[in-house]
Amino acid sequence: MRKILVFLNFIITTLFLCIIVFIVAPFDRKGEKVHTIGRLWAIIHMKVCGIGIVLKGEENILKPPYIFMCNHQSALDIFSLLASLPLSFKWIAKRELFFIPFFGWALKRAGNISVDRKRPREAMKVLDETVHKIREGTNIVLFPEGTRSQDGTLLPFKKGSFSLALRALVPIVPVGICGSSNLQPKGSFVPRGKGVVYIKIGKPIPLEDASRHEKDRIASEVRSSIERLIACQEN
Repeated sequence: MRKILVFLNFIITTLFLCIIVFIVAPFDRKGEKVHTIGRLWAIIHMKVCGIGIVLKGEENILKPPYIFMCNHQSALDIFSLLASLPLSFKWIAKRELFFIPFFGWALKRAGNISVDRKRPREAMKVLDETVHKIREGTNIVLFPEGTRSQDGTLLPFKKGSFSLALRALVPIVPVGICGSSNLQPKGSFVPRGKGVVYIKIGKPIPLEDASRHEKDRIASEVRSSIERLIACQEN
């Protein structure tokens, strides 16, 4: 019964709030109102699922814009980040998500960034546009693993995330997400039960003096930071 309630809530709130996004977006140049709608969607979903969020390290967010790089364990990561991060942001997401009826259309209307990994030339154009948005003050959230981990372990990072960061030259904020894979493993449409997701915000990694040739070093530093954040799980 609980799973049916979660499913129905997800469908109804997604449809309703996506329609609101279509109405609001043309009059919301900065995207703040649209982001608030997205946050409401995430908060409602988490409450109906009976899942709490514990945010740690909020004091590390001082001078945006930032590129937030997070580990990816579960679909719950999306809701947890939307509901808890204390500033507005845009997602970088795979192109396929933008074709999902209503949800994908709202993603696009809200100004989130679609990446087609099969078309490198188009991806380079998107990269240029994204760098411009970041320099104008837009915060970006991305998952450098590129996909969800099957068992919660950290997957290899995609180099494109760091190409973007080293062109934008704004700080990278590592974020560790703990607990979501146990509650809703990859492949599950709804959470298994109630629980808590822990979001741990690390210290920003400055890039203002970094060279594009330092991609591997920066990636290693971000990976080490995320590994430390998720090592203790819920502590």
